[in-house]
Amino acid sequence: MQIYEELVARGLIAQVTDEPQIRELVNNGKATFYIGFDCTADSLTAGHFMALTLMKRLQMAGNRPIALIGGGTTMIGDPSGRTDMRKMLTKEDIAHNAECFKKQMESFIEFGEGKAMMINNAEWLLNLNYVELLREVGACFSVNNMLRAECYKQRMEKGLSFLEFNYMIMQSYDFYYLFQHYGCNLQFGGDDQWSNMLGGTELIRRKLGADANAMTITLLTDSQGKKMGKTAGNAVWLDPNKTSPFEFYQYWRNVGDADVMKCIRMLTFLPLEQIDEMDK
Repeated sequence: MQIYEELVARGLIAQVTDEPQIRELVNNGKATFYIGFDCTADSLTAGHFMALTLMKRLQMAGNRPIALIGGGTTMIGDPSGRTDMRKMLTKEDIAHNAECFKKQMESFIEFGEGKAMMINNAEWLLNLNYVELLREVGACFSVNNMLRAECYKQRMEKGLSFLEFNYMIMQSYDFYYLFQHYGCNLQFGGDDQWSNMLGGTELIRRKLGADANAMTITLLTDSQGKKMGKTAGNAVWLDPNKTSPFEFYQYWRNVGDADVMKCIRMLTFLPLEQIDEMDK
């Protein structure tokens, strides 16, 4: 079984732009792909853990991951899946959180020459001139289409600020920049990121006349459809000082029976044959 088929069998794939092309890329180790991590806290969570394991699976199959630290996008805040506006962080807070993310990611992904890359989008986003950006990419985005995007729908009821409205353009610009400068041909993200990711593939197509692809990862939800990775309303952190190893273990130990096999398929590296035996 090749890596793309394994991702399907593990239930990790939600949506794809061009399945035959993506299968060809990842199965042959030709994907240079990125996943973005906005620095909204000083630790990654159990929700990020699935993205990190996906990066590791693809790296083990010969593909090259880019961990994109959102030093620039965090200045705006992603409205996806939220009914309220994110708290605005200072540049110092964002820089501190980015450093914490780097240390944690190095436990999962192999970085270095010819291996995974860690890049901060503050490098290009914070230096952009607003008028130049509008002239370069503004005409490539339809406001009508943006307003129909899932990532904005929840916010429209309570009020979507112009600040947050720009988030899709910034995330799309990231993919456009990484495609040009790092040969990045594939973007992965949570299922709630689909609209933003399509914005990036469309920008690359319209500006460069080239194909790039996107794939969303299934969100880790329980049998009631609630996002997992939180306990008593609080995030389950990867930082042992915020969630102790005991609490982290207990969280997964207490997962409902109906969700156990799904978590083992999605989050562990156990062979599928072994998992199928356990399922019996």
